[in-house]
Amino acid sequence: MVVVLAAVEGGICAQQILNDKEPAVHVLHVQGRVYMLVGAGANITVQVGDRAVLVVDAGVPQMSEQVLSAIRTLSQAPIAFIVDTSMDEDHIGGNQNVAKAGHFNLGLPGEATGASVIAHLKALDRMSAPTGKKPPVAEDLWPTDTYDNDKWELFNDEAVIIEHPHAAHTDGDSTVFFRRSDVVSAGDIFTPEHYPVIEAQRGGTINGEIEALNQVIDIMVPKEGEEGGTYVIPGHGRLCDRAEIVNYRDMVTIVRDRIEDMVKKGMTLEQVKAAKPTLDYDGIYGADTGPWTTKMFIEAVYRDLSQSKR
Repeated sequence: MVVVLAAVEGGICAQQILNDKEPAVHVLHVQGRVYMLVGAGANITVQVGDRAVLVVDAGVPQMSEQVLSAIRTLSQAPIAFIVDTSMDEDHIGGNQNVAKAGHFNLGLPGEATGASVIAHLKALDRMSAPTGKKPPVAEDLWPTDTYDNDKWELFNDEAVIIEHPHAAHTDGDSTVFFRRSDVVSAGDIFTPEHYPVIEAQRGGTINGEIEALNQVIDIMVPKEGEEGGTYVIPGHGRLCDRAEIVNYRDMVTIVRDRIEDMVKKGMTLEQVKAAKPTLDYDGIYGADTGPWTTKMFIEAVYRDLSQSKR
């Protein structure tokens, strides 16, 4: 089932329901040319141009058929680009399926068809492996095009600006800003329903996370009263405006400062956990079970700051 939603005064309403027998992918028109797809793993961003479609993240592979059906309710134009915001499985798992259904061809002899998959070079480095070694990610899911600086720009009937936070959730993250539509796709540097996931083994750091959040906030312009204006599509969770990501940034900064002070005092990890540095935020962002718990967040921040001190 593909459920198409639209923002309306007082809430969100269903506009169209297709094929009740299949799992649901929900489509929300954010604003301008940008839509948000929910229910296929990580949130997926779809930007619809006059002649081509751009997709940010591809979800999990088992939902690719539903994702493509949802995209086709928005446009019949070919999918030209897929941008990976990270190398996490729930973001890149559908790369091969969605790319095959897309088309990027300049008309050169012998040129392959299929969407161009874009990511930062560090993301590709972590997906791949030296010749003769088994890569951590199947080659079919790797990006076909990479950038190795802080920014890459595209145009699909509006400016599309891809930026690289140096070491946030991982060291291979990308954010995508649709300038005319005034929407940012933030990937997993912003997950409003839980504490940020800092993947130290993939180059993530707490200070880089805060810097990345500040970079996103800097390009967001709110309407009066901080409601509306620039919207941000997180890696997981609800569509947010500037006030929500500012509150999230403030929370992360306060928790970082508390744990940093405890590290300076020579407290052990167990002592820091016992001190409950996240207690006043646990009701909003905390979790005792699941893939990313409050204790895991505290441990990641503590170890990162302890290493930085040394």
